[in-house]
Amino acid sequence: MKKTLSTLILLGAVSLPAQAQETNTGTGIIRVTVGNLRNTQGLVGVALFDTKQGFPDKTEKAIEGHSVPAGDHCVVEFANVPFGTYAVSVLHDENSNGRMDKNFIGIPREGFGTSNNPKIRRGPPSFAESSFSLENNELAMKIDMNYF
Repeated sequence: MKKTLSTLILLGAVSLPAQAQETNTGTGIIRVTVGNLRNTQGLVGVALFDTKQGFPDKTEKAIEGHSVPAGDHCVVEFANVPFGTYAVSVLHDENSNGRMDKNFIGIPREGFGTSNNPKIRRGPPSFAESSFSLENNELAMKIDMNYF
């Protein structure tokens, strides 16, 4: 009897972390509003990353991406996103060629932006500068486009 009780207590203790973990998991919606577009030509591509790998311009490494026609402002939603840490990158592909056009020294000719709207320095913003946590059912953000 004593051995059975000890076994049950041990099993209960082992299962508690699993139950606690289940209550901390969930999914939510990330709603991205893109503003400050210089015109309504082309497409606006929005990519969601869960790691620094490929961020911000290797969209094939993003976990999800959407393109919408450019407008005064654009809204993109990522649904059923597991709670966690993410970063978003945006490209205003004015000529709809599917890539960011740059001049001969590598300066972007088209608009871009990332979550948290970090200050643009020498090179693209990092994942750390742009990352945020999804911890609730819904998170809304606004990303302003940058043009050179």
